[in-house]
Amino acid sequence: MMNGVASGGAVQLLSSDAAVLDLEDVKKDLPCTVTPVKPMLGFDLRFHSGYEITVPLKELSGDGNVLTIIFRVTSGAAKDSPVYFSQKYKVPNIDTDAKGDAWLEGSFDVGEGDYHVDWMMRDRLERVCSSNWDVTASLTGKDQTMRLPIAANSIEASDNSFFKEEPPVTRIETDPLKVKILINFAPQQSAAAAMEPIDESALVSILRNISREPRICKFSVVAFNMNEQRVVYRRENMDQIDFPELGKALSSLKLGMVDYKKLAEPHSATDFLTSLVEQELGHSDADAVIFAGPKVMLDDNVPMDSLKELSGINFPVFYMNYILTPQQNPWRDSIGNVVKRLRGYEYTISRPRDVWTSWSDIMGHIVKLKLASASSTSPE
Repeated sequence: MMNGVASGGAVQLLSSDAAVLDLEDVKKDLPCTVTPVKPMLGFDLRFHSGYEITVPLKELSGDGNVLTIIFRVTSGAAKDSPVYFSQKYKVPNIDTDAKGDAWLEGSFDVGEGDYHVDWMMRDRLERVCSSNWDVTASLTGKDQTMRLPIAANSIEASDNSFFKEEPPVTRIETDPLKVKILINFAPQQSAAAAMEPIDESALVSILRNISREPRICKFSVVAFNMNEQRVVYRRENMDQIDFPELGKALSSLKLGMVDYKKLAEPHSATDFLTSLVEQELGHSDADAVIFAGPKVMLDDNVPMDSLKELSGINFPVFYMNYILTPQQNPWRDSIGNVVKRLRGYEYTISRPRDVWTSWSDIMGHIVKLKLASASSTSPE
């Protein structure tokens, strides 16, 4: 976002850039193709919009070209208050006979509403490519019941730093709740060498949605990775989840790699999960324990003897099972089997709406069960 908007002042543009945006002509002095990206609701419950650009490589040939992008987004509800953005790309050396296209992209976030985008890009020779388009962000069907963290008709810069600090939440101190979250921080494909942005966004968004619940006053978080069979992060009874600290700890993961010693032990993954379940559930004073993460398909399930020892726990257990294409793997996984044996509740998270609806149901169960427990122990 360009300086001036955040401070309430006017944005200063070069007169030539301002003229291009104001005239709304489609210019192709610099040959390029601009494809608008329709607003899509992410797992963070924000609408993400933007554009994709292709430019013939031969048009960028030479040494040290620079592409400067200026665009403004105007809400239909506030046409006198556009928000301006800028973006720059430093172009590497490109041969004059280079074939193919360069592919670039940009993004911004919006709330529900109608928006107009005026966009331009220029190179160091002052050649210009420009375009303009309209987009609409709207919740439809069952999604209309969701409460989004970005207000209607709002325009904000996209933020890809998944582990930024969460704003403080005003907690309800009457009958405060404590939860423990066990999150398997792993990609959809367990052998993948890196987390896809959508996977990372989904898992962090599940945590953020829980952290924003005002009735919860204490959080315990255990982040683990089944592939490495390792607990990466553990914090008990926090007033709020420390996302920067969690992100720093998760950066130590070495996805796509397996310790050869563990490969030589065919039951090591089951042993790790069994130990984790026994330790974290057997000694918990939480009002609820919540598992979250992608499916864990192991050859052997957690032994029944271990689960029988947990049969006396007095808190509910939940599983927010993240899987984008549940029809490709409809079978219950190893964590799901644990939750079923403990008479818990499992939810499939494959769309942004699932985060919202499942959490509403989970909170309903937690509050109902705590009230029932308090009634049964209160003196007559």
